[in-house]
Amino acid sequence: MVEIVSLLFLGAFSGFIAGLLGVGGGLIMVPALLYLLVDSVSQTVLMHTAVGTALAAIVFTSISSVRAHHQHGAIHWQYFKKLTPTILLGAFSGALLTKAMSFDFMRIFFALFEFSVAIIMYFGISSSSHVDSLSKWVWRITGYVIGLVSAIVGIGGGTMTTPFLTYNNVNIKNAIATSAAVGMPIAVAGALGFIVAGWNVESATSGLGFIHTEALISIVVMSVLFAPLGAKVAHSVDGKKLKKFFALFLAFLGMAVLSF
Repeated sequence: MVEIVSLLFLGAFSGFIAGLLGVGGGLIMVPALLYLLVDSVSQTVLMHTAVGTALAAIVFTSISSVRAHHQHGAIHWQYFKKLTPTILLGAFSGALLTKAMSFDFMRIFFALFEFSVAIIMYFGISSSSHVDSLSKWVWRITGYVIGLVSAIVGIGGGTMTTPFLTYNNVNIKNAIATSAAVGMPIAVAGALGFIVAGWNVESATSGLGFIHTEALISIVVMSVLFAPLGAKVAHSVDGKKLKKFFALFLAFLGMAVLSF
């Protein structure tokens, strides 16, 4: 009962943050699931299960979050279209690659990734060029890398898409909204990859491959309700403060995973 209540709370909080920051909620779900599932999942596949379950939950969270951001007219769909084709390829291949990765490798990779993005966001590192001047190959390579890394660490891509867009001088609120949309194809391709990767693994859960179905259902029930609330708040707060908060939040989560 305690675990179910904790998972419901996790769903509510991750859904709110997904809408607020356009990150899909995986940033919160992966570290939390490591602690919540530690007694029910073998440690050899614990990180894989946390990541796979988070990606599956993001499929549903992103639908709710994207609808809310779209109502505010904040999503740049032209950038979404440029990133999506190679994001799908990167996310699916990234999920398959995790089958060959150890728990510690994935854990440390996740933490270092968080710290790197936090530094970029906090100090406001940006480019002198605008996103519209980028070549099609930059979009393709960036999309593949975002998909690949996002699947390995279990996120909707907001931690990479948002910095990429803001680095190229896209307004933070538009970047967050567009990142929320990009999270959907990442989550779909990544979740399918984790189902395939964990299908015949004996130490995997009784769910779908590396996806813990009970945790998934508990999280989704609440996250889809709270994602629109987060999106509404995102459009009513100061952009600079939101950016700073985003960076500090990433650093905190990186430390939580590193100390596991």
